[in-house]
Amino acid sequence: MTACTTITSPLGELFLVGQDSEDGISLTSLSMPGQKNAPAAQPDWRQDAEPFADVIRQLSAYFTGELTQFSIAFTSAGTDFQRRVWHAIEEIPFGSTTTHGALAEQLGLPRERIQALGAAVGANPLLLVRPCHRVIAADGTMRGYAGGVERKVQLLTREGALQPPLV
Repeated sequence: MTACTTITSPLGELFLVGQDSEDGISLTSLSMPGQKNAPAAQPDWRQDAEPFADVIRQLSAYFTGELTQFSIAFTSAGTDFQRRVWHAIEEIPFGSTTTHGALAEQLGLPRERIQALGAAVGANPLLLVRPCHRVIAADGTMRGYAGGVERKVQLLTREGALQPPLV
């Protein structure tokens, strides 16, 4: 059975979706309002925050600066290529960034596959948990975050990968 809940965060509302498993819940999506291709609650989904208690605890700890790495059970569909890219994203350390080109090189992909790599990064259904916000453009600019560039900047600033603006 699919369960879902919405929580409040410094980024705004986060929508959590998960599948019941033998060990509790397996997160299948973490999305934000306005996100392209974000799931919407379905009539047969159970609205219930209880199964997500540990996920919510970890997200809260992340936002207060007490947690830098998630330990959340998750399941995600996707092609073999997407899962390969997503696994590489999971290895990007807290407080750092990488580029599409560096990620392609790490995966042994030719330059002509960088656009496909970017599409796989953008198709990540687990924002925050799988830190696609840590992938930036080669020139250091912030582009292409499904949750919005402003949120990407907020996350990277929170993680110390960007300096806060001096205003």
